[in-house]
Amino acid sequence: MTKRDQSTDAAREKDREKWLARFQVRLAMQPGVDRAVVLQAVKNVTTRCAETGEHPRTAFGDPDAYAVQVAAQLVPADRAARARQHNAVVDAVDSALKKARDIVGL
Repeated sequence: MTKRDQSTDAAREKDREKWLARFQVRLAMQPGVDRAVVLQAVKNVTTRCAETGEHPRTAFGDPDAYAVQVAAQLVPADRAARARQHNAVVDAVDSALKKARDIVGL
């Protein structure tokens, strides 16, 4: 293997790693997604890419969009709804506390 081939392979591998890292982060941010869902999804992606030799972007597209799609498939709708509701409550309380701190000058 020539030095150029090695650098091209290294660049491809780095790009795969970047795609996978972004996918993991975006997936973890989806409502109701827990560690088990992330691990299962990553395993599915890496297995398919290893079997086919495809780059994850070729096989699954944009990592952000695929994360949303996977979350919709793997997270039960009621769990996702509860997580969204919880996040909304936490955001509302955080906003109220911030306004209170601004009023008292803390």
